[in-house]
Amino acid sequence: MDGPGDTEDWGPFERPLFNDPEARALSRVGVVDVGSNSVRLVIFDGAARSPAYFYNEKIMAGLGAGFNETGRLNPEGRERALSAIRRFVTLAEGLNMAPLTAVATAAVREAEDGPDFCREVERETGLKLWVIDGEEEARLSAQGVLLGWPGSYGLVCDIGGSSMELADLHDGEVGHRLTSPLGPLRLRGMKGGRKALKAHIAGIMEGLHTRMGGVTGQRLFLVGGSWRAIARIDMERRGYPLHVLHEYRMKASSVTKTRDFILKSDLDELRNRCGISSSRMELVPIAIHVLRELVRRFKPKDIAVSSYGLREGMLYEQMPQALRDRDPLIEACRFAERKDARIPGFGRQLYDFVTPLFPRVGWQRKRLIKAATLLHDVSWRAHPDYRHEVVFDNATRANLGGLKHSERVFLGMALLHRYSNKREGTRFDDLCDLLSPAELHDAEVLGRAMRLGAMLWIKADEPPATLRYSARNKLLEIRIQRDAAGLFGEVARSRFQALAAVLGVEPIVKPGG
Repeated sequence: MDGPGDTEDWGPFERPLFNDPEARALSRVGVVDVGSNSVRLVIFDGAARSPAYFYNEKIMAGLGAGFNETGRLNPEGRERALSAIRRFVTLAEGLNMAPLTAVATAAVREAEDGPDFCREVERETGLKLWVIDGEEEARLSAQGVLLGWPGSYGLVCDIGGSSMELADLHDGEVGHRLTSPLGPLRLRGMKGGRKALKAHIAGIMEGLHTRMGGVTGQRLFLVGGSWRAIARIDMERRGYPLHVLHEYRMKASSVTKTRDFILKSDLDELRNRCGISSSRMELVPIAIHVLRELVRRFKPKDIAVSSYGLREGMLYEQMPQALRDRDPLIEACRFAERKDARIPGFGRQLYDFVTPLFPRVGWQRKRLIKAATLLHDVSWRAHPDYRHEVVFDNATRANLGGLKHSERVFLGMALLHRYSNKREGTRFDDLCDLLSPAELHDAEVLGRAMRLGAMLWIKADEPPATLRYSARNKLLEIRIQRDAAGLFGEVARSRFQALAAVLGVEPIVKPGG
């Protein structure tokens, strides 16, 4: 029986997903984002803290093209958007999903014929578009950042085709939000040339800075396709080895260098090298001026690219606080272990086994150790000759939230050494530059310890051996329980000695209880 308020209109989110016992069983959650430049469907697989992307499709419809001149949606873009939405609804029906949640942003909310477009979509597809204002768009985008970085602080900047939103983050909460007409699709074709464009951007940005309280020195999170395209070009300019946009870091000086690089480059050639669509590349020369002025005005201490934005923020909206507070990395690794490992639950025992080797590490390193032990066996189906490459690729390129690029490489190197004694000569050599020699050493120690530990368990809840490590006395001791002595055979003994050799200590084998 419905309780008080259960029949009220929940807006674009319907009933809270995670508070409904029936909805908790849903395996897929779909979101449609009707933006000024693109229309996208994302289907998240699993109602979890760190969901995977089951399906992700984008159409560059260009709804907001020409808005400054007409005040209306672009007719061709309108047809393309409607066709895309029709396709998305059909896909969702074929997957027996719950009804899609759909939001529309700047172009639809500001266009004279926006309401008529919403009615047409509902009439033709049965899907209701929820038109959100700029502040709500900023809030949801900031929540998308929180999906990947719980407890974050700083400034979130989401750029779309027709608008740019700002939101303040403090202790994992979204604070002051603003919207502006600084979308590159809206700025395109502005009269007066580059000088007038830069002056226009500077004037608006000055007002935004004042209204945001004049803050400087914060972390800047960049959300949106134009920012991601610029980040990809920055990688190309730098020769950066890991082409993962999420959590890519830039400096303020990099923005200036990349602006100059873009303005001097042949855009078609650059687009092909970077894998950027032609419609997106057309907006990059405008967007880079917006970013340069944003950085000049707000003076961020560093810049982080977020692949999570409005769509992820809509999913985050559904989560109870207890779920929001969980570590997205660990939740994703737990899910992978439960789904793919031969002995689910073994990762926790392995974590207890290897942690004596790292007695003084901080919480950031501990979570990487925990992630590695959870993932150590999820790729067992891969061919043995390539398993070390598969686990490295999975760690460095998979959809894992809350990981810096250096942490991705550390995790990848640890898992590589879980299956291989050496990394020299692999195709990952250039990525080693993202880690210090000490970090590379620790990753190898962790990998070799997991390689040993994997031989010493046949059940998830019965630890037959423990490690004791003394760097001061240069000793590594393993105690084997009496009923598990048969597990410590020739190969296990060899792996124990190899681990001791990497640590530069003497190996000692003792019987346990």
